[in-house]
Amino acid sequence: MTATIKDVAEEAGVSTATVSRVLANKEGFYSERTAQRVRKVATSLGYEKNISAVELVTQKSQVIGVIISSIKTNFSNKIIEGIQDEALKHGLSVIMLYAGQNDPQLQERALKTLIERSVKGILVVAIQLTDQNLTLLQSSQIPYRFLSTSYNSDQLPSIASDDYQIGYQATQHLIQKGHRKIGLVAMDVSEYIGQQRVAGYKDAMRQSALPVKDEWVKTGMYTYDDGSNAMKAFGQRPEVTAIIGASDLASIGVLNQAVQFNIKVPEQLAIVSIDGTYLAEIVRPQLTTVTQAFYEMGTLGMQTLLDQTQPVRSRFTPIKIEIRQST
Repeated sequence: MTATIKDVAEEAGVSTATVSRVLANKEGFYSERTAQRVRKVATSLGYEKNISAVELVTQKSQVIGVIISSIKTNFSNKIIEGIQDEALKHGLSVIMLYAGQNDPQLQERALKTLIERSVKGILVVAIQLTDQNLTLLQSSQIPYRFLSTSYNSDQLPSIASDDYQIGYQATQHLIQKGHRKIGLVAMDVSEYIGQQRVAGYKDAMRQSALPVKDEWVKTGMYTYDDGSNAMKAFGQRPEVTAIIGASDLASIGVLNQAVQFNIKVPEQLAIVSIDGTYLAEIVRPQLTTVTQAFYEMGTLGMQTLLDQTQPVRSRFTPIKIEIRQST
């Protein structure tokens, strides 16, 4: 009977994820002593990873799989456009699967669907996989990239914005405009992206010797309702004089609720939005934004996914402050 990866893991006293990483030569997850033990056990059990079969199928495949979050924002439209445009250049098709909002079961289902099809590559858009699902992706031996998602690890290739700088530069812009009491709303702080943005915001405030109150940071999932509810929580006479919205939709929620309160923007309340999609320009007043290069994330993600001759590494795409009427 052929030895399985589970057999090797049990004999070596490690997890199947560790065995997968050792045998795939993914560095940074284990000690050299562990690696030697795993390889020795794999050899003694006669375990052979059937990489050639996977490579044969994926090389013939003309399909790229894209897994997308179902968070109610619009930023992913430009990423998908970039993916599609680059795929067409190479004669490839794209299939898209939705994986909910932080839903491990939907993540697993989407991954298994693509792995069973042995697609040419997998792009994961704006989703942080659970450890178990990350292991599933890595053990598939199918090339992958994360788009608009940063991990606190050099081992996981991503194309994204520098989220620390997003929080920092948005706050710095408002400070330069004379604001001293600044709120940050609708951010998911349970994940690395939100944590980095909050860190940038707080560092910018502290560097200017400004206070940061817990009640000035109101969490959420980047949605319109999250922005509207945050503004309701600040009230008709908000202590803050400026607010950073975690997405364009969230910022529009802040803006519309401020109008309901008869608060003038930007005279009484300034708003900076994160993302910089077309929505920021079609509202009145138009929103000042920290604009992300979403289309470039899509094209660059596809390019690096298809070019397996280059070393795998994470990259930041540029961001810029676009000043409009809301500040």
